[in-house]
Amino acid sequence: MLGHKKQPPAREQLGIYIHIPFCRSKCDYCDFYSLAGREERMGDYQRALLAHIRETAQVIQGHTVDTVYFGGGTPSYFGEKRLRELLAAVRKCFPVDKDAEITLEANPDSVDEKSLRRLRKAGFNRLSLGLQSARPEELAAVHRPHTVEQGDRAVAAARKAKFSNLSLDLIYGLPGQTPDSWRATVEHALALEPEHLSCYGLKVEEGTPLAARVAAGEVLPDDDAQADLYLWTVDRLARAGYEQYEISNFARPGLESRHNLRYWLTRPYLGFGPGAHSDFGGRRYAWVRDLDGYIQGVLKGGPLLDSEDRIPDRERGSEYLMLRLRTARGVEEWEYRSAYFMDFAPIEQRLRDFAAQGWAEHTAEGRWRLTPRGFLLSNQLIGDLLERQEQATLSTLLPRAREQFGTRREGPL
Repeated sequence: MLGHKKQPPAREQLGIYIHIPFCRSKCDYCDFYSLAGREERMGDYQRALLAHIRETAQVIQGHTVDTVYFGGGTPSYFGEKRLRELLAAVRKCFPVDKDAEITLEANPDSVDEKSLRRLRKAGFNRLSLGLQSARPEELAAVHRPHTVEQGDRAVAAARKAKFSNLSLDLIYGLPGQTPDSWRATVEHALALEPEHLSCYGLKVEEGTPLAARVAAGEVLPDDDAQADLYLWTVDRLARAGYEQYEISNFARPGLESRHNLRYWLTRPYLGFGPGAHSDFGGRRYAWVRDLDGYIQGVLKGGPLLDSEDRIPDRERGSEYLMLRLRTARGVEEWEYRSAYFMDFAPIEQRLRDFAAQGWAEHTAEGRWRLTPRGFLLSNQLIGDLLERQEQATLSTLLPRAREQFGTRREGPL
């Protein structure tokens, strides 16, 4: 039609993750790629990150950034000036939504009102504080670098700095923790009125100081004890107005972590920093898990890529089941069939079996999701579903192969 203007194609949304590996000290349970005592490399690392962001932006087209997440390590320990410079570079190099969610992870001992005001003014609008416990003896037991009082002051400083989206991390199953002490921690956190809570069960990761302690005989709350703490937490947070939207995450309505949902909903993201992963353009890749190697790779052209895989639709179908069933949104037949061209019937039959055990439920919207009791068994239940998917795929491929290639007879006629 005369005068009709053709609309430009819609841009796909993209997330950006920036890994800050520096910490004041390493906690006994941590197996993330983080480093204590490497402050002398902060300047070089900043230069590498800025260069990598600029280089990557030159080859990314047709995307708008709607989430930016600074994780670690302890990003707040990197210094607010460097953080502001990194965010400014992201904004300059990529189209960033005006309503983008921009998250900073922080430890209570490495923030104050002045630095938080500057970060808020620079565009950070979501703060995730690693509170972990409200009991001094539990913080000391895993060598957390802050006190309960510092946690309270950090929350107050964040509010004064105009952060209206605050998340607190808590851990259950800590050394010496009891049901009463965990309940006290949750109540303490609720009194701080965060918009979001992440409640993680302690895992003993191989190679950590905590693993060595357990191997030497230290006893931690067992799986049954953790399960009881988890189920109590789900109920208590629901009564406090927090909706569970993922196994470990709870939020006031509409204040879920949009960046973390991106991982569970298999949406594209780019990662920067040593050990950071990306999922973009049909491939998944990760950078070297080494600070010096990453700096060398970016600034001087050394080896940078640690791994790279192109993901076929069949594997994406497995990811859909594995990741969506971590969320309260769950999975849906038409969504699965239309995206991955796979038969949902074997999956649904198994989900009905799970529902009979109280581990899954079929919602009024026609979706299948795990219940809180099902979340406790999620690794086993999702593993079972993936086996069913594999069996269904093989049973479909075999007749097709016979039809295409015929039946071959081995040996002499």
